[in-house]
Amino acid sequence: MPLQLETQPLPLKAGSDGVIRVGDTRVTLDTLIAAFREGSTAEEIAQQYPSVLLADVYAAISFYLRQRERVEAYLRERERTGAEVRAQNEARFDPQGVRDRLLARRAKRP
Repeated sequence: MPLQLETQPLPLKAGSDGVIRVGDTRVTLDTLIAAFREGSTAEEIAQQYPSVLLADVYAAISFYLRQRERVEAYLRERERTGAEVRAQNEARFDPQGVRDRLLARRAKRP
């Protein structure tokens, strides 16, 4: 009996917020690729994120390796957007002295 070859759908889904997640999980493509870039194997990534199937980790890495320029552009855009949101939050909520304010608040508690 010959082996039937069939195309499997890519286990990546873009949410309404534009964030790409792996499989039916909350694990983002950003997270998975960062682990891969840091030298983690697919097995280590699947172990670190047990909600992600090992086959989906391999598929996502394969997509990254085949579409590197497009994925890198996506990752740069996500980084830029993250920096903007961080700057907006820091403008709204002064991060300087947070620890001191929290410790002062704790000291005032009975």
